[in-house]
Amino acid sequence: MSEDFYCDEVLNGKTKVNTVLETENVLAYHHTRPFYPVHIVAIPKKHISSLLTLEASDNELLLELIGVIKQVAAQVTEQYGSCRISTNLGNYQDSKHLHWHIAYGDPLR
Repeated sequence: MSEDFYCDEVLNGKTKVNTVLETENVLAYHHTRPFYPVHIVAIPKKHISSLLTLEASDNELLLELIGVIKQVAAQVTEQYGSCRISTNLGNYQDSKHLHWHIAYGDPLR
């Protein structure tokens, strides 16, 4: 896997995704290799390597991202009754691009 799958593959169109919600600065789509029965990823279209590297200048983007996560989580919760939202840091973060998982169900693997 590339260091930044989201910039290298998703945002440049090399890997096609099933979009759930998109704004000018944020993309939410069904995970390409889901770990849960419902597994959606939300990413900023701007490269930000992780939650820990956010800067004050990213505040508006972060609010937009959280708004998209909230909308998607509301859709999943409406349909399935619950969901989980998570992000990974450090060695847990396979792709070094800030991304959030919105998921429902028990792990598939």
